[in-house]
Amino acid sequence: MSHLEQLVAPGGSAQRAAPAEAPLADGFSVRPWPDALGPVLDAHWDRLAASCAVPNPFYERWYLTPSFRHFDPGGEVSLATLVVGGNLVALMPLARKPRYYGLLLPHLTNWQHPNIFCGEPLVVAEHADAFAQELLGWCDSNPQQALFLSLSGLPRDGLAFDAISAAAGRDGRSARMVQAIERAALHRGPTPQEHLRQALERKRRKELQRKRRRLEEAGTLVFSRQSDATDLTPWIDEFLTLEASSWKGEQGSALASAPATEALFRESLEGAARAGKLERLAFHLDGRPVAMLSSFLSESQGFGFKTAYAADLAKLSPGMLLQVENLAILEHDDIVMSDSCAAPDHPMIGQIWPDRREIALLSVAIGGTLRRAVGAGLIALEIYRTQRRQ
Repeated sequence: MSHLEQLVAPGGSAQRAAPAEAPLADGFSVRPWPDALGPVLDAHWDRLAASCAVPNPFYERWYLTPSFRHFDPGGEVSLATLVVGGNLVALMPLARKPRYYGLLLPHLTNWQHPNIFCGEPLVVAEHADAFAQELLGWCDSNPQQALFLSLSGLPRDGLAFDAISAAAGRDGRSARMVQAIERAALHRGPTPQEHLRQALERKRRKELQRKRRRLEEAGTLVFSRQSDATDLTPWIDEFLTLEASSWKGEQGSALASAPATEALFRESLEGAARAGKLERLAFHLDGRPVAMLSSFLSESQGFGFKTAYAADLAKLSPGMLLQVENLAILEHDDIVMSDSCAAPDHPMIGQIWPDRREIALLSVAIGGTLRRAVGAGLIALEIYRTQRRQ
């Protein structure tokens, strides 16, 4: 019986990284990613991902490395790292950007591409303050043309926002939240059945049950949930074909519409599966995929990655029905929060994921006295513009 059917009725273990082969040199460094990567860093990087205070799969090695290859082949992005006692305790990709939201304002930023949905650095909790202080100090000494530091995608329930804000305060520099969004999330507590009862009124639950029955009447409907690499390649092929058949394919925004995004999707799911951090859900109707979902389960948190559904069956809401099945993530003993990674106004996920996670953009003044003053002025102006747009 599905979770939805239970509602309307009466009344994998993660792989740990291998030990580092050798210690790293202590200190804070910023190096172009092609120079920074290597077998020794890889082992430390995996251990950091397993022990950092706030999980972020998009900055883990299996996701960020293919991101570098496909979205920064020229090696312009750097890796900022902090090593203490020979161990990697903090890591964040750092980039220089010439424009800021269309304006000619050079700045430094934590690097993200459109399919990186979280910008939280990987940091061991006890070293968060030291990383923040070292990062700002490096920006002061190496600003080049940058007028300020802009850190996007920072969860307000993370460590980086508060640590960097506090470090800026100790230095007497401006550090302000320029803008913030709220996106759907799930916090552990109620069972999937209890959660859906609270999120949807009975009429809406019965409507979804009716649609589930109609799907089942249309053929043989099979639900699957996988957390290993079994048949992963054909699963990926099906997902890409399904997504390309939707409006995303028509608009050219499907993963398969560009070689870089298709390659990243394939390699990241393969890497997540090897690390024991991938969960895949799907509905197949007479062998045909009609709804598919991939998620990353990284230590204590889950992250929705990509979903697709058959456009010709939209009236039966196969995507919504799959999200009902996805509520089983609440039953994972080690997952305390799940981030949908969806747009703030997503019409579907917001209905059954009632919790919210605030994601902020933090801008910090850097450099000497004059540059910090200019940066502070630009930050204040951007806050004013953001308020005017709201």
